[in-house]
Amino acid sequence: MRTSDFHYDLPEDLIAREPLPERSASRLLVLEESGEIQDRRFADLVDLLAPGDLLVFNDTKVIPARLYGRKETGGRVEILIERPLADDLALAHVRASKAPKPGQKIGLDQGFGCRVEGREGDLFRLRFVGAPLLEILECIGHVPLPPYIDRPDTEADRRRYQTVYARRPGAVAAPTAGLHFDEAVLARLAAKGVETAFVTLHVGAGTFQPVRVEELERHRMHREVFDVPQATVAAVERTRERGGRVVAVGTTAVRSLEAAAGSGKLIPCRGETELFIRPGYRFRCVDALVTNFHLPESTLLMLVCAFAGYEAVMRAYRHAVAQRYRFFSYGDAMFLSRKS
Repeated sequence: MRTSDFHYDLPEDLIAREPLPERSASRLLVLEESGEIQDRRFADLVDLLAPGDLLVFNDTKVIPARLYGRKETGGRVEILIERPLADDLALAHVRASKAPKPGQKIGLDQGFGCRVEGREGDLFRLRFVGAPLLEILECIGHVPLPPYIDRPDTEADRRRYQTVYARRPGAVAAPTAGLHFDEAVLARLAAKGVETAFVTLHVGAGTFQPVRVEELERHRMHREVFDVPQATVAAVERTRERGGRVVAVGTTAVRSLEAAAGSGKLIPCRGETELFIRPGYRFRCVDALVTNFHLPESTLLMLVCAFAGYEAVMRAYRHAVAQRYRFFSYGDAMFLSRKS
């Protein structure tokens, strides 16, 4: 398949630029394994799951990763942290009229600053001074809203561009399927007997990068840090033994589980993954998926098509456009069963 096979037409006004007042008030498009489409509400997810099913969440926490500063020459600089490396060191994207050179200093608000130590490909190694990196970000950083949300971030985004179960700082983009879950929905799921488990994948800014080649086999995925703990492996094994379904919340949970099962069996695993899931991939762990609507020609849409079938997913997307679902990070959700 080719990148252009994953194109679809999306009216600009269907891009959700603000979250709904209530997380679980989103719509939910249900795509059955048979290809049948249902239009439901996200809160109906509780009815679609059975006692003994397992929901696997990504517990990464979005850091306020965007910073604004000035070079010693006065030129403006925009920094987007890609990955913290240490308490005072990070890999980052740097936008400036002229790329800073190693040794140059960048001044930030409130007396903080950083120094360019070098480059790794398109990223810059930045050494921060004045406080530990995460403290600097909490103090003066901005929420790294996706490029299609074309407005300044607000204080409300610090809460809403974050899942209610986020606990491990490191992501610069939210695992957006989880944004629909609130405490009430989680409580109803628990009362029904649906088990929960967690993986961690720190979503990088590369998730928004377009696929720049037409031949999919030539695309190289960006690397992201992930962790699948023993407790989650055990939860998956228990689910299999009792005949329940493993339901991934988001493409990041899928990639984490599948990366940890790369040997053919799910094992505890921590490291980096650049797993590119596209049609033809054989899934080892996941039976159903909760996910948002993804950008045209994106690797995320390719993963969903691999999971539930290309024709069925593209037809569901056309249905979502016609029914005026809200798209992307702050948009509506889908529930899909894996195609056999």
